[in-house]
Amino acid sequence: MSKQTFYVTTPIYYVNDVPHIGHAYTTVAADVLARYKRMCGYDVFFLTGTDEHGQKIEQAALKKGITPKELADSVVERFKSLWVKLNISNDKFIRTTDESHKKAVQKIFKKMQENGDIYLGEYEGWYCTPCETYWTETQLLDGNNCPSCGRETQKLKEPSYFFRMSKYQDTLLKYIEENPDFIQPPSRKNEIVSFIKEGLKDLSVSRVSFKWGIPVPGDDKHVIYVWIDALTNYISGIGYVDENEEFKKFWPADVHLVGKDILRFHTVYWPTMLMSAGLPLPKKVFAHGWWTVEGQKMSKSLGNAIDPNWLVDTFGVDAIRYFLLREVPFGLDGDFSFKALIHRINGDLANDLGNLLNRTLGMVKRYFKGIIPEYKVEDETDIELFKKVEEVFNEVDKHIDSIAFNKALMSIWTLVAELNKYIDKNAPWMLAKDDSQRDRLETVLYVVLDGIRILSLLIYPFMPKTSEEIRNQLNIKIDIFKESFEDLKKVKLLKSGNKIGEVKQLFPRIDEKEFLDRVTAENKKSEPEKVVEEITINDFSKVIIKAGKILEAEKIGKSEKLLKLKVDLGNGDIRQIVAGVAKSYEPGALVGKTVAVVSNLKPAKLMGVKSEGMILAAWVGDKHVVVELADEVPAGSVIK
Repeated sequence: MSKQTFYVTTPIYYVNDVPHIGHAYTTVAADVLARYKRMCGYDVFFLTGTDEHGQKIEQAALKKGITPKELADSVVERFKSLWVKLNISNDKFIRTTDESHKKAVQKIFKKMQENGDIYLGEYEGWYCTPCETYWTETQLLDGNNCPSCGRETQKLKEPSYFFRMSKYQDTLLKYIEENPDFIQPPSRKNEIVSFIKEGLKDLSVSRVSFKWGIPVPGDDKHVIYVWIDALTNYISGIGYVDENEEFKKFWPADVHLVGKDILRFHTVYWPTMLMSAGLPLPKKVFAHGWWTVEGQKMSKSLGNAIDPNWLVDTFGVDAIRYFLLREVPFGLDGDFSFKALIHRINGDLANDLGNLLNRTLGMVKRYFKGIIPEYKVEDETDIELFKKVEEVFNEVDKHIDSIAFNKALMSIWTLVAELNKYIDKNAPWMLAKDDSQRDRLETVLYVVLDGIRILSLLIYPFMPKTSEEIRNQLNIKIDIFKESFEDLKKVKLLKSGNKIGEVKQLFPRIDEKEFLDRVTAENKKSEPEKVVEEITINDFSKVIIKAGKILEAEKIGKSEKLLKLKVDLGNGDIRQIVAGVAKSYEPGALVGKTVAVVSNLKPAKLMGVKSEGMILAAWVGDKHVVVELADEVPAGSVIK
């Protein structure tokens, strides 16, 4: 009888930056699914990798004076080494520069062509290079800004091949309706369905303005759109080119894990491509949330991006794996804080799990010279605990199938709590004082040791090193992939008479204050000293500041910070000025005020709106206060 199969993927990560905590989050989650299914006896394929084509990579390489492939090669190694450090058990690491992948992309493109779904036309519209995304004029924010990242888009007009995505609108809606688990979590489904019902447009799927990509078959002036290229990795990585046994065995994927920002590509572009190519659709696409750091969005400019390599080196790999999947429900946004991480390590890992193991093994050494005792005298507390073990296994299985990692860990920790309660209720230290209770003492410690053996199985997908360490301390020599998981789940399997292994502390406690003080001090040390540059009177004389009367004020699109002002600078000089004071002033409150204006500032576009100067304002507390002039100062007066 053939094994059940399970195919899980992460997104392929774009090589325009070093790996961060978001990359680690998705990959650890996929690893947990892969390890759990392997343990359950499934034939598993776990794919991850890197997305290496596109205009962004070409431009970044040009700035560094190297080839795009050289840039990709250097960044790829950072991802690979991090996956080793995080104990990721992927079966393959795919790169979009692999020859087999290039052939697969051209193959699916040809299939779509043969089905009449690719045609040559001309693209005219707005393109966001950082997001590698096309937008219609109605989708843009604040002038011509990308609705996803907020940066300015470019208007393009160039020949392009198009994919008849519109042809599959109704078929896709029907598929989503008939397969309620396809888009997860359910809260994400409505936004995708609404997007589709607005009307799918045909998709521009080639570019001629750069070369770093996979050529369109038969027309190498065109490079295939990077998202068509990237999404194809899910089939190229399992042998789509030859449609080999591996491909037949594992496709369609059981689950694609993605960040919420790329859900649309995976639940609209990807399934319609597969429909066109005559291939089955993935069973599930699960979009998780984003991580902030201490309440702030991670960014280079804020300098708050957390390096997962440093986290693992500082706290240990399993503590980080546990925290990422225990702290926040998978699917929601989460906030990373050192306090929360330390509380999890000190509480859940050191106090609850670590102390359970240490005190139990300590009593075995004290009362039985380190020899695992026998199960002899049963009572009701044992039976209740065995029922709890079965209940927890069932809960964990259900939660992992639902990709509810934090709930699975909560269920496992109810067993940790039950074992600690069992010890307190049966008080082996009291039984040890009564020779007539010797058999019961043996039973109590045996039950706890067997419960810890079961915990080592349950935590294995989440914390593989800790799972192995627990089994080493119990001196259990089992290969969980060769033994039947159903058999291993049974109670009273621990072999009596063996000597326990070396007892070690699983998770040392962390002094929270000392750690936070040290991190704060190190951050201050690493901050560059701010130097105020002095200027001469000649420098200052270049700045022309005039009195300006605000005639009109209005908000700019969906911007929370910006107001568009019409300002009279005297002698018929009426300027449009964009000011970032919308959080401090309602538009009407500024009309009629005479303010100080830097009048010879080079015009610039802010959120797509032209600004011809700058009004002066002070930052007071948490708000702006504009520099206001007396009413008798006429517009146009020069301030010296």
